[in-house]
Amino acid sequence: MPLHPEIARILADLPAPPPGPLDPAAMRAGEEAQVPPLEERLPLHDVRDTIAVTSAGEVPVRVYTPTGTDTSGLVIYFHGGAFFLGSLDTHDHIARQLAKATGCTVVSVGCRRAPEAQFPAGLDDCYGVVRWATDHGDELHWDGNTLAVAGDSSGGTFAAAVAALAHDDGFDRITHQVLYYPSLDLDFDTDRYASLRENAEGYGVETAGLPAFNSFYFDSGADPADPRVSPIKRGDLTGLPAALIVTAEYDPMRDEGELYGARLTEAGVPATVRRYAGANHGFVQNFSWIPEFAQVFDETAEFLRQGK
Repeated sequence: MPLHPEIARILADLPAPPPGPLDPAAMRAGEEAQVPPLEERLPLHDVRDTIAVTSAGEVPVRVYTPTGTDTSGLVIYFHGGAFFLGSLDTHDHIARQLAKATGCTVVSVGCRRAPEAQFPAGLDDCYGVVRWATDHGDELHWDGNTLAVAGDSSGGTFAAAVAALAHDDGFDRITHQVLYYPSLDLDFDTDRYASLRENAEGYGVETAGLPAFNSFYFDSGADPADPRVSPIKRGDLTGLPAALIVTAEYDPMRDEGELYGARLTEAGVPATVRRYAGANHGFVQNFSWIPEFAQVFDETAEFLRQGK
């Protein structure tokens, strides 16, 4: 189907990016300026900021408790932003919707970002918070059963990498991984995936811009050949947690997410791949208010209700 008309209208009205190299500080400020005031955000039973003391250091987190029930599952959420953008505030609305739809306590991670932090600082923060959350399960009212890692875009990269790191460490508490249009192969050779060519221009995220957007991460020491950076390059996917992989029809990175789902299935890992027609990269963050796309949160809730 064609690109959703509301997305097409908004993309058509976007101003051209300024010339010259990307400016992380200016781009972050522009994102933060779009964050709605607190009174306009989805209300929940409790939302609080705290510090997770982890093996990687002190990591800011925001804990979303949707109801006053005694215990619930846990979702550890990693925000997107090409490893240099995004924050607890810019993705606050996603965490709130996840908590409401799933009934789980959501812990959103304010991980360190490139270029200021060298690889693997951000990834270490994410994994460290997962281990912290299980150690503090009583405080988080965790039911001891469901423990999901979730993320959008580069946050999906972190979620997949964290699931693999946990498996390699013998840490078997993670039950689910939820990857919203993840970037799983940071080798941007356009011959590798048809979607890099089919969706190269006009859909918000453009193939030609991917190297520049990820350059801050690469310059921080991230090697696209490293499975911690490009999880699809991991040779053995057996034993990983069940996966929900959400892709967008008009996303240059669509095919790598779908291939990863196929490889998980081949490795005996339960994997559900759901392509959202008419959607583009970033639709969960930018366009989940469109009814056709809002169901992504209900679909996530249904996935988490399933067993390991």
